[in-house]
Amino acid sequence: MQALVEHKGKQFLVEENSELKFPYLGGKVGEKFELEKILYTDDSKKKNFGSPYIDGLAISAEILSHGRDEKVVVFKMKRRKGYQVKKGHRQNFTMVKINKFKKQTKAKKIAKVSSKNDVAKDSKSTSKGKDTKQTNSKEESK
Repeated sequence: MQALVEHKGKQFLVEENSELKFPYLGGKVGEKFELEKILYTDDSKKKNFGSPYIDGLAISAEILSHGRDEKVVVFKMKRRKGYQVKKGHRQNFTMVKINKFKKQTKAKKIAKVSSKNDVAKDSKSTSKGKDTKQTNSKEESK
């Protein structure tokens, strides 16, 4: 099974048990994390596209090592002016091993949504109570 994953503004085509070079993540070696921004999956039988992401699917991954890429030379020059600048840059990266594709349960997301709605309802009811108190205080002052 293959998947197209978005991470830090870049897209990676991943498979189970594959090793990839990601932009620097900052975790410790051996630490596990999940990739949840999945754009596309391809099983040999079925292709699944997200809009923009696929819900209910996550990919578990593990940090193998950290390192630095080869030096990239940046050379700037303006002709006939005697202006030349040569600089180098080495980008940090993290080697990652893709472990398994997991299906997430949708019940957790529904619970989160309902709790947000409850909080919104509570805040609306308290704001209405405050408005009525303010109008009562104005009437009493008259």
